[in-house]
Amino acid sequence: MYEQHFGLRQPPFALTPDTGFFFRNPAHVEALEVLRHALAQGEGFIQVTGEVGTGKTLLCRLLLNGLDGDWVTAWVPNPYLDPDALRRAIADELRVQLGPNPRQHTVVRKLHERLIELAGQGRRVAVIIDEAQALSDGSLEALRLLSNLETETRKLLQVVLFGQPELDERLARPQLRQLQQRIGFAYRLRPLDGEGVALYLQHRLAVAGHNGRPLFGPAALRRLHRASRGIPRLLNVLAHKALMLAYGRGLREVGKAEVDLAVRDTAGAGPAVAAARWRARLWAWAALAVAVVLGLLAAWNEVAR
Repeated sequence: MYEQHFGLRQPPFALTPDTGFFFRNPAHVEALEVLRHALAQGEGFIQVTGEVGTGKTLLCRLLLNGLDGDWVTAWVPNPYLDPDALRRAIADELRVQLGPNPRQHTVVRKLHERLIELAGQGRRVAVIIDEAQALSDGSLEALRLLSNLETETRKLLQVVLFGQPELDERLARPQLRQLQQRIGFAYRLRPLDGEGVALYLQHRLAVAGHNGRPLFGPAALRRLHRASRGIPRLLNVLAHKALMLAYGRGLREVGKAEVDLAVRDTAGAGPAVAAARWRARLWAWAALAVAVVLGLLAAWNEVAR
């Protein structure tokens, strides 16, 4: 819509994770190196968490594209699977022939046979789960049991969990402590800082074909950083809308006024959202503390009787 006006070959801020637009900011580069090192070390479970929109799916695709021919991967983008469906999905990714309506022990046995076959060929297996915070406790336990499959010298498969911060809370629960203890590496993706926001926008515009003067003024960049909180997906939405507004007004540079309009038109934009989230968490902790105190008082009264 505005590409020709700003001298672009393609839309610079599409929401689809495109590895061609990968911006090598320190957090993502470090996370990718952690993943590669952890897989090379043969760790059973590896965990990467980050807020919605921080680039977990893009990182997942970069990892999948970067593994060499020694690796066989099973990518599970849909976590809303019960344990049986999850095992069958992994078997399907590893090209295991199951037949109609296989029983659980049949799936596990054939998976084990396939993993031993791949190990005999000198190949390694990585199961990669996106949006892992949505997995049920039963499915997480199924993954843990699959990770028990091993030879005398190494694991037959490794599991990489990509998830939102709620995944940390899930794994901290007592019933999942066995899985938590098996996580060899964990990494938390960080949002972009102010300088990172400016470099990120500049990078995406350059990939899209821009080679002229900056399209976002200093005030617009500061407002974009505050409103997006450094979250790349939200930054893409705001930058796209701001460019559309500037184009509609016949401008060659996006100013703070255009960003302000984009912020007002975008759900979830602005620092107030983050503050509200923290307030909600504080209220939840306060309610829990009150419940604990009331429980202790009730128990004390019962003993006093």
